[in-house]
Amino acid sequence: MSAPLIDSLIAAVEASPQDLPLRLHLAELLVTAGRGPEAVTHLAVALQQDPGHAGARELMARALAPPASAAPSPSPSPSPSGQEGMDWRAYEEEFAESVPPRFVRSDDEPDPVMGEEDRIVDVETSSVRLADVGGMADVKKRLEMAFLGPLRNEKLRSLYGKSLRGGLLLYGPPGCGKTFLARAVAGEMGAQFVTVSLVDVLNMWIGQSEQNLHQIFETARRNAPCVLFLDEVDALGHKRSQLQSSAMRTLGNQLLAEMDGMEGVNDGVFVLAATNAPWDVDPALRRPGRLDRTVLVVPPDTDARRAILEVHLRDRPIAGIDLKRLAGATERFSGADLAHLCETAAEYAMHDSLVSGQVRMIEQRDFETALREIQPSTGAWMTTARNVAMFANQDGSYNDLAKYLKKNKLM
Repeated sequence: MSAPLIDSLIAAVEASPQDLPLRLHLAELLVTAGRGPEAVTHLAVALQQDPGHAGARELMARALAPPASAAPSPSPSPSPSGQEGMDWRAYEEEFAESVPPRFVRSDDEPDPVMGEEDRIVDVETSSVRLADVGGMADVKKRLEMAFLGPLRNEKLRSLYGKSLRGGLLLYGPPGCGKTFLARAVAGEMGAQFVTVSLVDVLNMWIGQSEQNLHQIFETARRNAPCVLFLDEVDALGHKRSQLQSSAMRTLGNQLLAEMDGMEGVNDGVFVLAATNAPWDVDPALRRPGRLDRTVLVVPPDTDARRAILEVHLRDRPIAGIDLKRLAGATERFSGADLAHLCETAAEYAMHDSLVSGQVRMIEQRDFETALREIQPSTGAWMTTARNVAMFANQDGSYNDLAKYLKKNKLM
């Protein structure tokens, strides 16, 4: 076979790489000329374009066959179709440098979930009880009605037809103990606890986020009774009318299906969700049968602030601390703010000890100094909540919020 003709065909194929008949003709000429490795490269490209092309497979078998002068191979000869008796994996490895594989697996692509040991969230047990939660009498009462009472009284639950499923949305300023409260509910029930955030669910691969969410709910169902805590649920179930991403809308639809029990039986799965912005949660998530109960978790009152301060000072060296005065001076402080206040007071006492060279206790003066530096972090949230209560409460969803704001002269 004339080399110039083959070279001309190679140039033509490079100019028209999608011309399959031309590439196959070139491959056939290369096989006839004894240039099998070159033909293999072109045939691999042709099979990428049309994996089922019989002519390309037959030519590939001819190109990979040993030369006629070579010693006969002990392995069975390939069939006319080129599909039986050939070790394709061995040929792929042999020509890996010249023939790229059709499909490759990215290093960061997740491995398939094979069993319980590969679940994407941890199932925990909680030692926290509601007695460990300071204040929140109204919240505890609502939890008793929705979850704890029916669980403890099986006969009454059966009499009144109360199912062991349900959803509760906790909302309020950040740092006010919504996550801690969810753990306390799980501990009070003696149930397993699974916490879920957006990072546990989202994945770059199409459909994998929905699969992750389904696996999380399946884990909760297998471990019932179980408290499934959806942290920052406004990120998982944002208003679909405001979403620009079709992937996030699909994820929201999957969450609705899981909560409805369409993907499995949810008896014994108690869904608790927390958010700082309930007005951003999709209304479909808050309809009856899903997150149908809503509880406002507000900054701790005076008694609760005193209890929180006692907890954070329990293991620190203190002297002359006036808890009543501190509790009165920290109105609208969140639980996280109070923890930060104690940490800052301890820093001032420790710095003074380092400078003076004499170790001393944490005193009231350290807290007075810290109070001049630290302000409650709930102010911005209160401003937004005030606007919602005044202008977006036509259906009464935020009556409890409006009542709280009026009681504290914030509205």
